[in-house]
Amino acid sequence: MHVFWFFSLVIIQLTLLDHQHCISAHNAVVHPPEASEYNGTLYAACKIKPNQPTSAGPKVYGTVLFKQDSPQGKLSVSIQLHGFDRDSAEAKAVHIHQFGDLSSSCASTRGHYNPNNVNHPQHPGDFGNFMTQDGRINAMLESEATLFGGHSVIGRAVVVHQQQDDLGQGGDASSLQNGNAGPRIGCCVIGITSAELWTKHTNKPKTIKRSRVN
Repeated sequence: MHVFWFFSLVIIQLTLLDHQHCISAHNAVVHPPEASEYNGTLYAACKIKPNQPTSAGPKVYGTVLFKQDSPQGKLSVSIQLHGFDRDSAEAKAVHIHQFGDLSSSCASTRGHYNPNNVNHPQHPGDFGNFMTQDGRINAMLESEATLFGGHSVIGRAVVVHQQQDDLGQGGDASSLQNGNAGPRIGCCVIGITSAELWTKHTNKPKTIKRSRVN
């Protein structure tokens, strides 16, 4: 009888350990395999195209590149856009939006990506304002967004706006949602990429940008 109870307890303990192992494995952060290819660094890219149907604003094209060395590291972002008015310098807002859905062009990306349900400009993809120069934006920044884990921005969208972001200081509800940045003039979907684009494009001089978003 004692032997029976002994083996019963052993089986129960082994079952609990196996269950705990399964929970641990289930909760583990799974990194995309591309990260191991670059010693833990993950790269992503997004090719901006004009909003369709084309608005009265500029026809903006370009590339937004991302690099993050680890889940705990800061996300570096390179923004390279062209197609703006060459005769004036204007501030243009750039944000990450919720859906990587371009079925209705930039409109179907929905609102700002806001995983923590906070006011603008506290969303992780609220990049702020960038001044055009000779019809271009060429800038580098660090962002609170991430390419890793459950809050990854991979598969979401970058949207370029026609106007300047008021950084939540506009005094109305829209200011706390989107900074009253105006029509969407360009957008793209963020996807994992190799290191080649980052290496190729980020060696060029950058204009360090923007209105600070804290």
